[in-house]
Amino acid sequence: MNSIIYEPNKYAKLGFKIWPAMFKDIYRSRELVWRLFLRNWLAKYKQAVLGCLWALIIPFIAIGTFIFLNRAGVLNISETAVAYPLFALIGLTVWQLFSTGVTSGTQSLVTSGSMIAKINFPHEVLVVAAMAQSIFEFMIKLILVVIFFAVYRFCPPWQAVLFPLALVPILLLTLGLSFLLALINGVLRDVANMVSLVVTFLMFATPVLYPAKSSGNIFFKWNPLNYLVNTPRDLIVQGRIVDMEGFILSSVFALGVFLLSWRIFYIAKTKIPERI
Repeated sequence: MNSIIYEPNKYAKLGFKIWPAMFKDIYRSRELVWRLFLRNWLAKYKQAVLGCLWALIIPFIAIGTFIFLNRAGVLNISETAVAYPLFALIGLTVWQLFSTGVTSGTQSLVTSGSMIAKINFPHEVLVVAAMAQSIFEFMIKLILVVIFFAVYRFCPPWQAVLFPLALVPILLLTLGLSFLLALINGVLRDVANMVSLVVTFLMFATPVLYPAKSSGNIFFKWNPLNYLVNTPRDLIVQGRIVDMEGFILSSVFALGVFLLSWRIFYIAKTKIPERI
């Protein structure tokens, strides 16, 4: 019996007709996304003694390290608009939405190799479910941020209600990079380790735990993560977008990365089972 391989129409690949099918696949698989999210959550925290508390412990360690280095004179962190622990916690919370999303998304296909080989389903849901795990941990950290508001008696300005909207670009960038890196990691398994190293480097090269004015590095100007991380924090701390032009350009870049990466993933997904 001759085998039949189903793949997107070669003409649809080049046009816009493929986009409705892409969105429909994700929408129809929403229940599967939820099931995969629960699986990932249980696998990560079920046998951990501290469970979800690890999502809170790691930011404490990072912030504490920077406070120690600042007081020891190793780093010279300039004054912040709010108490430094609160300033750093907000930035780190937004940053880890990106970092955990990219690292887990990169490995999402490889860790589900047996499932991909046995079941026919839209493989995008694996990356989306990994992103959902990152969002869940982000929401846990937001509880800690609210506690810090009370500790430091800080009342955010009304513009803070725009905070969720300001997160959309970094979510799109995270998901887009995850689609692309997940494909590459399926062929070159070293990519997952490289991503972890690059993300760690980027955290220190991006003004996450310190104000941008603490350094005159021109890398800040050309680093889209600078605007995508600091704009949500600026809305909470200062009630305004400090660099609107930079945020708009970075948002357009994030949208472009998301659309292009998702398109590449959708076209290449018929080859995923034989590569994983």
